[in-house]
Amino acid sequence: MTIESAGARRRQVDQTASDARSPAAAPVDGLGSSAARPVGDAASSAAGPVGAGSPVGAPGGRRMRADARDNRERVLRAARAAFAEHGAQASLNKIAQSAGVGPGTLYRHFPTLGALLVAIVGDDVAALCERGRDLLGHPSPAEALRTWLRAVAEHATAMRGLVAARMAVPPAPDADAALAACHERIRATGSDLLERAQRDGGVPGDIEIADLLTLVNAIAWVSEQAPRDEYLLDRLLALVRGMDRSPREEKA
Repeated sequence: MTIESAGARRRQVDQTASDARSPAAAPVDGLGSSAARPVGDAASSAAGPVGAGSPVGAPGGRRMRADARDNRERVLRAARAAFAEHGAQASLNKIAQSAGVGPGTLYRHFPTLGALLVAIVGDDVAALCERGRDLLGHPSPAEALRTWLRAVAEHATAMRGLVAARMAVPPAPDADAALAACHERIRATGSDLLERAQRDGGVPGDIEIADLLTLVNAIAWVSEQAPRDEYLLDRLLALVRGMDRSPREEKA
């Protein structure tokens, strides 16, 4: 064999090995199917973990991180709409389709329906806690508490009662850590508002925040089951001790 033919043979072997390593030879979606995925996911699959094979902070790495965040936000928006329409019967595969991502992308971010719901609840809880902190400066502590509890009830009526069902009862010790954190944040915010109203004399001192939140979430769930009665939520909330106006407030 001549030197030239040996070199050609080596180049042919190298080319064959390179073709075998090419991303085009692997399944596209990571689940063994060839279904199309968003460009960001395809790039992530081809390059491996974010930043792999390139310097930290390289433009390619930033694009992949941005794509992942964008995919997550699209999934959350689609899931919110699906839960509002179908409740617990919402389909993860249909949520992925509506979000324009592959099933593998959805399951990487949210492996279960519960995980997806908790992510949505967590965003809403953050907004509720921020509202509660703002209300700590309200001139009427009792009115601040009532306003916040009304906001909690509105939040709990979302998505066909799924939120109320999750938030009405404190989580078990082995519950999802993210859900437990949501409960704790709501409880802490409510405690601050309740204690302020009790010190001011506008709310009875024997009310516990855990009982109050359980009752408000239960009322929210009931009202969600009767969507045609637009005043049911407010009528039921008016029956809750601490939600009615105190004699001192009536005289003011």
